[in-house]
Amino acid sequence: MQSDHRRRWLRWPQGTNQTRIGYGADYNPEQWSPEVWRQDVRLMREAGVNIVSLAIFSWARLQPTAQTWDFDWLDEVMDLLGDNGIAVDLATATASPPPWLTTAHPEILPVDRNGHTIWPGARQHWRPTSAVFRQHALALVTEMAKRYGRHPALAAWHVSNELGCHNAWDYSDDAAAAFRIWLADRYGDVETLNAAWGTSFWSQRYGDWPEILVPRLAASHPNPTQQLDFRRFSSDALRDHLRAERHVLGQLTPDIPVTTNFMVMGQTQAMDYASWAGDVDFVANDHYVVPGPQALDELSFSANLTRNLGGGRPWFLMEHSPSAVNWQSVNVAKAPGAMLRDSLTHVAHGADAVCFFQWRQSASGAEKYHSAMVPHAGPDSDVFRSVVELGAVLGDLHEVAGSQVVPPHVAILFDWASWWASELDSHPSSRVRYRQEALDWYSAALATGTRADIVPLSADLSRYDVVVAPILHVVDAELAGRLVDFVEGGGHLVTTYFSGIVDRSDHVHLGGYPGLLRELLGIRIQEFAPLLEHESVALDNGTSGTLWTDQIEITDRETHCVVTYLDGPQSGRPAVTRRVLPLRGSATYVSTRLGAGGIVPVLASVLRIADIIPELPQALRDKVEVSVRAGDDSVFTFLINRTNEQLDLGALASQGTQLARTGDISDPATLGPRGVMVLSSARGSAPAGNRAARRRHHPHQLAEVEP
Repeated sequence: MQSDHRRRWLRWPQGTNQTRIGYGADYNPEQWSPEVWRQDVRLMREAGVNIVSLAIFSWARLQPTAQTWDFDWLDEVMDLLGDNGIAVDLATATASPPPWLTTAHPEILPVDRNGHTIWPGARQHWRPTSAVFRQHALALVTEMAKRYGRHPALAAWHVSNELGCHNAWDYSDDAAAAFRIWLADRYGDVETLNAAWGTSFWSQRYGDWPEILVPRLAASHPNPTQQLDFRRFSSDALRDHLRAERHVLGQLTPDIPVTTNFMVMGQTQAMDYASWAGDVDFVANDHYVVPGPQALDELSFSANLTRNLGGGRPWFLMEHSPSAVNWQSVNVAKAPGAMLRDSLTHVAHGADAVCFFQWRQSASGAEKYHSAMVPHAGPDSDVFRSVVELGAVLGDLHEVAGSQVVPPHVAILFDWASWWASELDSHPSSRVRYRQEALDWYSAALATGTRADIVPLSADLSRYDVVVAPILHVVDAELAGRLVDFVEGGGHLVTTYFSGIVDRSDHVHLGGYPGLLRELLGIRIQEFAPLLEHESVALDNGTSGTLWTDQIEITDRETHCVVTYLDGPQSGRPAVTRRVLPLRGSATYVSTRLGAGGIVPVLASVLRIADIIPELPQALRDKVEVSVRAGDDSVFTFLINRTNEQLDLGALASQGTQLARTGDISDPATLGPRGVMVLSSARGSAPAGNRAARRRHHPHQLAEVEP
């Protein structure tokens, strides 16, 4: 029953088309007069907007004092939107407490690791563990649910906003007390905690729970397991707030789906979203492009991971930007067509709703230079014309709604514990960047013309032929066993430097590196050999490595050297090894950071032995991204031009009926700069099956192309 409950999608208002892709934005009518509200609704209808997120930062307006409420303005806006067929994703408005609350109760304010109070004046100035804040927040949630739970425009509840964006790590006394409770639940008694934390080192042994603190500023490196557990606790504390609000909403409005907007993007690492996904009815995400050579790869990576956090089901893109943002050092406007390309890339990866921050660009406040669907220039602008165009394209794609992405043959594991633990202080290198390494492998897959899933650790590995586990630093016996079973079952595993090193308590697996993966890989490493910042090493396959090297000893007759170091401290030794199990799978180890370009030949060699055929011809690889969604009867193929050039798609353009295409190119086989083409074809009868069957019957092979 609970599983079915969590599969709920938006509750579209009665009388509207239920098969459609959501389209809209954060809407902040409290910044504008009622005359502007009516103009907004008219423009929303022109743009094809069918849903908005409302009341996100409205607490101070809704509750002007501790004893008074003002819902009249929100009643009017809800009715206005509903009367015009626009659904509402209604926020609980708890993201930022009003001034009266922080004035009366300054004890709800967060504290940084130096003991400094985080004062009001921006947003999210509250402690996740504050009982006082929780009491006031849930009182607001209760009032919102009672008043709007039966409103016909209500499509979903939006808990808080970007939980943990600015208050993930709180070092207050409330946090310390809650941390002790969390630790007692995790370990049971202090002696078990002492063993897990290795407190014999530096005379840190604890005699009783009150002695334990959060890892505030210390004279040297704080206990690493304490730091790791604090990150786990902090993510759980935010999730506990999500659950508390959800509980109230579930009691009062059990038929309304509940979500909150994740931030699967960039370096947002504080929240373990893999553990949160079960607490929402559908996953929602905010994503903003950060300029750079891998910007489009990162967008695709984040959308891909978001989908897989939700078990592959359709998800909600809650925020992205129509053009420039306001928080980068230089905020560059998007090129023509880029906004449509970015939006449709999310749809290609399973998003069934595409929304922006925000609808109308603010005239004041900290985000007044952040772009919006209606910019400062007004509707007579290129931005708004693109907004209208995107609305029309999404309307054309209505039959895509509800379909799911067809899983590829390749998966890249993503593990928050390894991300946290591998980047702690007092390590062989402080330059290890977990997410960047994972992104590099994803970029390499795109460059080979091969789709890959980004999946959490809990994913079913048997669905894939190749699994890449970059910097899988934290490995326990259960995970090691799963990887062995995967390889012995015919799968092909790739892992990298600094993998398999510690257990869940951040204790090193003794006997040599890479710890619990030694036997599976057939290698042993006695000592790490990281590189200095400006050092690199040449490899005999024409690439080079940075950041890290290992002095590898091959210990198994089934393991051989694939790539060799040509120079540096490991000159003549293996840089990449592979253990091949006869009639089964393989396990490859990469001992240096290759970067996306250097990974390509290594990954290509694994794809060859796994008998995986690229889905794009050579001429289009690294220029076009492909994603495939499938419904009950149809397959939808998205072809995304990642370049600023006009591309001839050749036979790919005839693989189905054209549902939509962006750009003004008349030739049906040509895709303009930053253009997107969506094709529809009848769903084939090929089974998903096991790995061997999938290789024989490739249900989503786009064309016969060279490997």
